[in-house]
Amino acid sequence: MDVVIPASEFKWILPEIILTGWALLLLVIGAFGRSQLSAKVSGVICLLGAFTTLYATVCLWGNRLDVFNKLYTIDDYGTFFKVIFLIVLSLITILSIKYGEREEIGSGEYYSLLMFGVLGMMVMVSSHSFITIFIGLEVMSLSIYVLCGLMRTNAKSVEASLKYFLLGAFATAFLLYGMALIYGATGLIDVVELKAYLAANQAYDKVMFFAGLGFLIVGFGFKIASVPFHMWTPDVYQGAPTSITAYMATGVKAAAFGALVRVFYTAFLPFNADWSAVIWVIAVLTMCVGNITALVQKDVKRLLAYSSISHAGYILVAFITGDKQLSASILYYLLAYTFMNIGAFAVVMAIGKNGEERTDIDSYAGLGTRQPFLALCMSIFLLSLAGVPPLAGFMGKFYVFSDAVKAQYYWLAIIGVLNSAVAAFYYLRVMMYMYFREPAAVPVEYDAQPQYAVVMLICIWGLLHAGIFPRTFLLLAQKAVSIFT
Repeated sequence: MDVVIPASEFKWILPEIILTGWALLLLVIGAFGRSQLSAKVSGVICLLGAFTTLYATVCLWGNRLDVFNKLYTIDDYGTFFKVIFLIVLSLITILSIKYGEREEIGSGEYYSLLMFGVLGMMVMVSSHSFITIFIGLEVMSLSIYVLCGLMRTNAKSVEASLKYFLLGAFATAFLLYGMALIYGATGLIDVVELKAYLAANQAYDKVMFFAGLGFLIVGFGFKIASVPFHMWTPDVYQGAPTSITAYMATGVKAAAFGALVRVFYTAFLPFNADWSAVIWVIAVLTMCVGNITALVQKDVKRLLAYSSISHAGYILVAFITGDKQLSASILYYLLAYTFMNIGAFAVVMAIGKNGEERTDIDSYAGLGTRQPFLALCMSIFLLSLAGVPPLAGFMGKFYVFSDAVKAQYYWLAIIGVLNSAVAAFYYLRVMMYMYFREPAAVPVEYDAQPQYAVVMLICIWGLLHAGIFPRTFLLLAQKAVSIFT
């Protein structure tokens, strides 16, 4: 039977079409232009592409329909996440214009891969078919495998790329096998149809079904960097270019959570009692292992990597509740996490120089004296990560832990709060180095570019605005998750 796709449906994927067009243009520029001027032009074009795509995405807010024979869906949930991805793309692009020139990676291919990675993220969160979820995952993953190893002369960067590729391919196989087992048990690959099928209590192979569910948890667990699927995170975060580390820590994590919540809250919510017990253990291990291991880190990028692991555990606390309405806290937390993480990595970039990133904690000694602006910005981002009011990090943790209490997961909330107290120690340790340690005897040169300052100020504004006036953002998140109810 021939499948006919009406031309009118293409208007609903206009953001994806625009993003792809800009990415292809950057590929052509990268192929024919190798000068510093073409690298800067590529950065400006990428930023222009991010803004135009963001405008087209925002225009879709309030629409809800399935297109392309139900392989793709347009709704506020997907639109919310797409806005987060495009904010990440915009901020990373601004940082990369100077950072890419400094590290000699800012070519047209670099920005094109950034855009293709975001395209994969957008496809992931707007799909309720396993086929399109997998396609989006692969588009995103393949782009990041290359981006991690762009610093070809840096052994750590090449190692990070290889580790992420090998472990990522292994985890993707788990995810794909889980999808295949669920299809084998039910004959369905659409999560909405799965929901109706399971609600009707139709016969299916339960052993195969629950095995597939377990493999899905493993596959998604790798992408969100939850324990025990986190082993790649510190090495890859440390070895990758810092701009790509920030990109992975925010965009990839948000995309993985977006797809995870859509799949489990649509099709598998009736089995919440079965998978929530497993996720409960994973959440506790993720929080504890991430925070305890971060205590002994002397490299700031590795510290932020373990911090990223622990924050995945906090978000899982809200996910476990299985409450569709309370899941708005997940979206709010991911938005706040985007600003505080990109801001922190922007400071890490500013402290480094060509060929030397200076990520060891001793490089931050005396920063409050020599670069008070950088020290102040880093302090704000660290305090938000620690959950200090009135910053958005505090409100994110407040919503997440209060959701656990409402759902009567009291011990989970208590463990989360205790882990937040532990995390405050290693965040404050970095601040102690900045303000109470003597600077190095030899003066240190910093890469204090205006682009870094712009991103830091945008992130600080985002944290303060979302922290002091959280209602606006929470209402948007609640409207986004209303698709589940």
